[in-house]
Amino acid sequence: MKLPAIKLMAEQQDLAALKAAEEALLNEETPAFEVAGDDEGDQLTNILGAIWIREQVEAGMEFKEAFRAFAQRVRDSIS
Repeated sequence: MKLPAIKLMAEQQDLAALKAAEEALLNEETPAFEVAGDDEGDQLTNILGAIWIREQVEAGMEFKEAFRAFAQRVRDSIS
């Protein structure tokens, strides 16, 4: 998981594009845009993070807040 890659995807892609990329990876296909990650598992994790952030933004949260909330969720899950 790479937080800078997640942030970049969440900024550059809309929710539909992110979900299409998730579906492509799950079907062992190549996503329509480049997804950073060391392997398919890492790429999927990055996409899922970007999806979570975009969903929060579309629900009315500011992007910065959504990104910070995601990063906090990650820190909480590993501590």
